[in-house]
Amino acid sequence: MRTIKQAGSRELEIRKSRFVCTLARAADEAAAAEFLARHRRAHRGATHNCTAYVVGEHGEITKSSDDGEPAGTAGIPMLEVLTRRGLTGTAAVVTRYFGGVKLGAGGLVRAYAQAVAGAVDAVGVVELRPVVTVTVGVDHALAGRFLGDLHARGAQPGDVRYGQRVEADVAVPVTDLDDFEAWAARVTAGRASLRRGAPGHVEVPAPP
Repeated sequence: MRTIKQAGSRELEIRKSRFVCTLARAADEAAAAEFLARHRRAHRGATHNCTAYVVGEHGEITKSSDDGEPAGTAGIPMLEVLTRRGLTGTAAVVTRYFGGVKLGAGGLVRAYAQAVAGAVDAVGVVELRPVVTVTVGVDHALAGRFLGDLHARGAQPGDVRYGQRVEADVAVPVTDLDDFEAWAARVTAGRASLRRGAPGHVEVPAPP
């Protein structure tokens, strides 16, 4: 899965018209619709607020709107940028302030696509990799060495708690679960307790 790194906006001026693309993350279709509706209300004085979003684990839910621009010249080009970049969980709105010069259908298609592409480049893209948090418990006498071995392995514990035992939460890629648990048992001579938690995702920078 790929999505935008963060919310943000970028402005593009073409032949005196201003195209301001605003991007936001959206966990689902309801969140995308709520963000776009809120943006339209805040910018109701604009000439157009054209929209597009892609949501779903595999980007299977999409929607776009030309908001009064000629059919197919705004929402669809915006949506194509998002899908071509392989993004999901992303909502985009391009707010246009007409500058008095008509761009024609081809000019509008290019302008709306460029506005979204530029905004995606500006905010960045991340890849969401599936992980499971494994809680590893060891005796205090083993804790220092085990945490050092974790770092040497390239694993950074998200949380370390010191109680009767030392517990470290480690986000492990789903494909590495069995290997990680075997490694933890080996380096602690079988004295580690291992508990799998809920699945989630970690964010890794990705090319836009």
